[in-house]
Amino acid sequence: MYQDMFPKTAANEILDILNGSPQCVYAGFDPTARSLHVGNLLVIINLLHWQRGGHNVIALVGGATGFIGDPSGRSSERTALQEEILRKNLAGIKNNLETVFENHKKYIWTEDENKLKPPIILNNEEWYRNIDSIRFVSEIGRHFRMGTMLLKQSVQNRINSDIGMSFTEFSYQIFQSYDWLHLLNKYNCKFQIGGSDQMGNISAGHELISRTAKKNVYGLTLPLVTTEEGDKFGKSAGNAIWLDATMTSPYSMYQFFIRTKDSDVEKLLKLLTFYSLGEIKDIMYKHTQHPEQRYPQQCLAEHKDVKSLVSLTSTELQQVFEGASTVPLLLSPGITVLELGLKAKCFATEGDAMRIIQAGGFYINHQRMKKIDEVITESAHILPNHTSLLRVGKRNYYIVKWQT
Repeated sequence: MYQDMFPKTAANEILDILNGSPQCVYAGFDPTARSLHVGNLLVIINLLHWQRGGHNVIALVGGATGFIGDPSGRSSERTALQEEILRKNLAGIKNNLETVFENHKKYIWTEDENKLKPPIILNNEEWYRNIDSIRFVSEIGRHFRMGTMLLKQSVQNRINSDIGMSFTEFSYQIFQSYDWLHLLNKYNCKFQIGGSDQMGNISAGHELISRTAKKNVYGLTLPLVTTEEGDKFGKSAGNAIWLDATMTSPYSMYQFFIRTKDSDVEKLLKLLTFYSLGEIKDIMYKHTQHPEQRYPQQCLAEHKDVKSLVSLTSTELQQVFEGASTVPLLLSPGITVLELGLKAKCFATEGDAMRIIQAGGFYINHQRMKKIDEVITESAHILPNHTSLLRVGKRNYYIVKWQT
């Protein structure tokens, strides 16, 4: 999952620290749009891996740095955001992050939910609001060397272009560096992750902390998720698949992953899902046997789609789970999980139904059902579109359309 680290020789040291005790890691998200997109998803998934490993995670939204604009990977300066738009973007991104973390806990995490330490979602405007500009320049700015700042790849690319670079963008690395220093001092956050285009900003933060806090900290970068032509997925590329269901429908997101090329799907299964390497090996083996079924793409799409299930219309649900049996049922008072499974013809016999359900092989809306006598209720088992998605094992789906 990782492309690079800083310092480059710290691999063994990092492993020892992570295995020794819970740590704190952060990643930053600037509010350049009112939703995050698939290009941001790898960083979020990586934060989830840290959380699953027992560590504390911080998602930092750039309420202050959003006014500046990160020049990394940019060929031109970002258009300055109006404050009203920035506020809407901040609210949207915060909602994205909260939704993904909550749905991971609800639909994907299979152990005790109390083992997951709640994510900390912060806005860096909280600390910049009270910092005096003269003090910031004199106390923080003095630790940066112009020669080093000018050598950053993101700076070089722009300075040597016809467009050039403004002082505003040039100062971005100072602010991101201070973010890390602040999080280290307040949360003992020794780790920062980001896309591979963030290495310059991460190394600048490492240098600031080395000069001031005298503590060891570590940066890790992730490969960028790109198009077939090598372009980043995002707003600037004009091809964003948004994480906000009002901007990209769940069905469109599902189709985006279904259309993944055979040459890319194994990599994306490793990067964007929580399947084990053994499970991915089995998935790819099945693909070699029947490539026309696009089994890996279905696994990838369905793994990403669980967080959007509640937003699907009845028609979209049938389109997404094409081939699933659709059964109209009347919601009768007192109907149990066992009775629902039998009426939807999910099982050949009542004995099979009891055995599979009690073993944890039956799901309603991606939630495992183990109690055969649990009563079906509208609030707990039926989606807003008046349907329920049933699953037996890993691959057998049934759609119940509830009649009124």
